[in-house]
Amino acid sequence: MTPTTGACCAPIAREPLSEHDAVELAGLLKAVADPVRLRLLSMIGSHAGGEACVCDLTDAFDLTAPTISHHLKVLRTAGLIDGERRGTWVYYRIIPETVNKLGALFAPLTEPASAGPVDVELVTA
Repeated sequence: MTPTTGACCAPIAREPLSEHDAVELAGLLKAVADPVRLRLLSMIGSHAGGEACVCDLTDAFDLTAPTISHHLKVLRTAGLIDGERRGTWVYYRIIPETVNKLGALFAPLTEPASAGPVDVELVTA
């Protein structure tokens, strides 16, 4: 999905999604559709310094470490987070470009799609 600027409305209401974009976005939505994963993503993104140690995440849940690791793997496989091993621990951070795709998809709907043509400047990442 290519972000645009100067558009009338959110991409979901501007024009039909391509099959490729729909598959890509569905994978991201599926990854965050679980409450544990959504909380993990939020905890990582809002943590001081923009990254969180797995040791900071596990205590917030009544789940085993392997279950937390599975959820983090799903987020990582979807491209929403990245991790870096430092000694014993892995530190996770959000990948802004990927998370922004989700936010842009449902940006405020300012006008109905039938409002007419709109000049759009394409911005590629």
